[in-house]
Amino acid sequence: MSQIKVGVIGASGYVGSELIGILLKHQNVTIAGISSGNNKDKPFSDLYPSFIGQFDQLFEDNESVMNKSEVVFLCLPHGQSEQLVKQCIDEGKKVIDVGADFRLKDLDVYEDWYHVESHYPDLHEQAVYGLPEMNREQIKKTSLVANPGCYPTSILLGLYPAVSSKLANPSSLIIDAKSGVTGAGKKLSEATHFVTKNEGFNAYKVASHRHTPEIEEKLNQMGANDIKISFVPHLLPVNRGILSTMYMDLETETDLDSIHALYEEWYTDEPFVTVLKNGLWPDISHVQHSNQCHIGLTVDERTNRLIVVSVIDNMQKGAAGQAVQNFNIMLGIEETEGLAMVAPSF
Repeated sequence: MSQIKVGVIGASGYVGSELIGILLKHQNVTIAGISSGNNKDKPFSDLYPSFIGQFDQLFEDNESVMNKSEVVFLCLPHGQSEQLVKQCIDEGKKVIDVGADFRLKDLDVYEDWYHVESHYPDLHEQAVYGLPEMNREQIKKTSLVANPGCYPTSILLGLYPAVSSKLANPSSLIIDAKSGVTGAGKKLSEATHFVTKNEGFNAYKVASHRHTPEIEEKLNQMGANDIKISFVPHLLPVNRGILSTMYMDLETETDLDSIHALYEEWYTDEPFVTVLKNGLWPDISHVQHSNQCHIGLTVDERTNRLIVVSVIDNMQKGAAGQAVQNFNIMLGIEETEGLAMVAPSF
């Protein structure tokens, strides 16, 4: 396969830098251009010195990057991708939007939660939600992938077998999730200053996080029947990683071995999802810097409740890694290309 010319718009943020690191190892990719709103004409390695001598490419403007590229990754805050995506699609390019602009099919819900107006409903209808374990066949055929949010990725992978198999009652679902501070993005805030976060641990955006409607919409597509979830995110004093714990009432008395067998069969051919043996529990350190998702399960027999724990690296499977996984599927490349990372052992 000839080299595919790829552009990264918004490459100066955490997700953009993570994406560059992956693409440099991808044997089918040439990075044709990168952009940053505030860093035009500066070398990428000025912002990320670990890339000195490895990737010193200069930031350009968006237009130049799009013109040079066959496939464009957009790593922008919500509300900033739509017009650029429209231009790329009109010019016959493939797009992976790592932001939130195309994740929700219900535009009224999107505008209500994100407080931005959408202008291209047909484009939103065309977009495919880029959770490969759920939508792989649609991803193969589309030119526009909406990369999932980080929390939804860990949560949906943890719940997909149980919800789709009607194993548990989704209306009883409670989600407790915890993320490292890179999930908040590169822009500083009072909540993410070192002296605030170090040795701290807090819930935030309780029952109001913008990933809530994304989780609900995709669970409903799995067969959850218009549920409303209770979702509480927390901020961990670590750089990266997400651990999500989900609780649901079982529809019938079902033993753990049967549930474990269901999950193992569901994910048996998935290269990036591992269902741990009974008695083992996921740890964010075990997936760090990898595109892996680890899932642990148990049944609380006293309450007849299923408990699922799912972990991912929010910068990898929760963002840049999953974006490259979607890129590989779209282009007919081996799905694991560029993503063969194992978490460090210490």
